[in-house]
Amino acid sequence: MKKSDFHYELPEALIAQAPLPERSASRLLVVPPDEGGFDDLHVRDLPDLLRAGDLLVFNDTRVIPARLFGHKASGGRVEILIERLLPGNEARAQIGASKSPRAGSRIALDPGGAAEVLGRDGEFYRLRFEVDDALESWLLRAGRLPLPPYIRREPGADDAERYQTVFAREVGAVAAPTAGLHFDDALLDALREKGIEFGHVTLHVGAGTFQPMRVDDVREHRMHSEWINVGAELVSQVRAARARGARVIAVGTTVVRALESALRDGELQPFAGETSIFIFPGYRIDSVDALLTNFHLPESTLLMLVSAFAGKARVFAAYEHAVRERYRFFSYGDAMLLFPRRDGSQDPSQ
Repeated sequence: MKKSDFHYELPEALIAQAPLPERSASRLLVVPPDEGGFDDLHVRDLPDLLRAGDLLVFNDTRVIPARLFGHKASGGRVEILIERLLPGNEARAQIGASKSPRAGSRIALDPGGAAEVLGRDGEFYRLRFEVDDALESWLLRAGRLPLPPYIRREPGADDAERYQTVFAREVGAVAAPTAGLHFDDALLDALREKGIEFGHVTLHVGAGTFQPMRVDDVREHRMHSEWINVGAELVSQVRAARARGARVIAVGTTVVRALESALRDGELQPFAGETSIFIFPGYRIDSVDALLTNFHLPESTLLMLVSAFAGKARVFAAYEHAVRERYRFFSYGDAMLLFPRRDGSQDPSQ
């Protein structure tokens, strides 16, 4: 299985550069199980597509303003993208510079203060920040929102709100769980009135989510590690939903990765820790019955996950339909609602 097997052509004009004025006004491509046509709806139609008792699971991570700029002692410009906050005002980060900084060197930060380079582990550096507050609080004032690289503009005032979900509460991500961006208070109220239940996991999306796969053989790829928390309350909600015959619906691929990482002998268990799970066709997803997700980049690990869930051929037919119908793609784009095949298999293309 090769990375190129997951390539598709996407006109650049379909890459959304800004959110719609209303979150739930995004289009929703419904991909039913098995063969057949697709339904072109809107996210605000979701209450009509779900059943009372269904459990929607959201990722409640909150994006930090994780991008910083500064300069080395030589004067060379440096860009820092924090991947993870660590104790003691330290952080793991990616650094963009004309020449890689050495351990022991210091970076003067544009907002004031400095960062000392403690060492390097692969593509990530460990930094200690010398700033006038706890790093998390300081970043809220001094950091810049890390919009994805395919958004060809600088962050604006609106992005501080729109690149967060309305239920974001656990600080630690450097990228938004974008499927959750489509939900506003009005839609959540409508879902509650329908009898839909809500649950939450936490997966702090890391900077590695922006990195392309660098190997051609999919099986040789190693995922970056991310921190997750699947709590006891969510586990009880999932078990109760299963007991009453209701569906568990993941809002985003991050929820799928969190839930699959918390499975033990086929049973969901409370879990907090690191996950580097890589889901691609051939892997059977057992934790959810449906998936609401945005459209993903060609050759990306997220597109591979979606293909594992609904079948590569079915997913790529849906993407062809979305391109033809001019859906908006990626973080600020539209969404799709996917189901596995009725016969229980999730990878008919292999």
